[in-house]
Amino acid sequence: MKPEKKIAIIDYHLGNLFSVQQACRHIGYDAVVTSDKNILMESDYAILPGVGAFGDAMSVLKEFDLISPIHDFIESGKPFMGVCLGLQLLFTESEEFGSNKGLNVIEGITRKFPASNTSGEILKVPQIEWNQIHVPSTDKMKQSPLSGCKEGDFMYFVHSYYVMPTDKEYVLTTTTYGGLEYCSSVVKKNLFACQFHPEKSGEHGIDIYRKFLNQ
Repeated sequence: MKPEKKIAIIDYHLGNLFSVQQACRHIGYDAVVTSDKNILMESDYAILPGVGAFGDAMSVLKEFDLISPIHDFIESGKPFMGVCLGLQLLFTESEEFGSNKGLNVIEGITRKFPASNTSGEILKVPQIEWNQIHVPSTDKMKQSPLSGCKEGDFMYFVHSYYVMPTDKEYVLTTTTYGGLEYCSSVVKKNLFACQFHPEKSGEHGIDIYRKFLNQ
């Protein structure tokens, strides 16, 4: 393992924490799974993973007093990564089970996939499949953890909700499901977050963690 970098995987008792930890180990880094805000703030990198309900996740982050430390970490300029629900939590609010306030790091909303596609056919929700990422800006891509990926690469998705940033400047990639084009990853200064699961997306996905941790 490479001991020179301190990596915190934020534990709020929801999601794919240990698969993310294994991905870090695969590329030589021993990341710590933690709910301790002090360990988070002492770390060089932070990853916010997650699978589950938006409202439950925000309640646990509040209970563990992690909301302000997450904001402080991001504002410090240190690299921060969100995965799946960890992407959605960074937004202003979610429509999941009513209206729930998010971290508001990126202004925008999280919405559920529609019940039917553009042809009127029933849309299978959640989306559980390999799907492609599309690149509106290659220059932005080259400066992000997706720099090793290319237009049309496949990533693994498991989700019922998708994010809609108010400012399209933060959109890094898009993906189409049931005829709906949505934002599948964002970048904002030191923050990168994706709807897909890099740790389940083969070598392309592992390379995303590699690029993120080598910033």
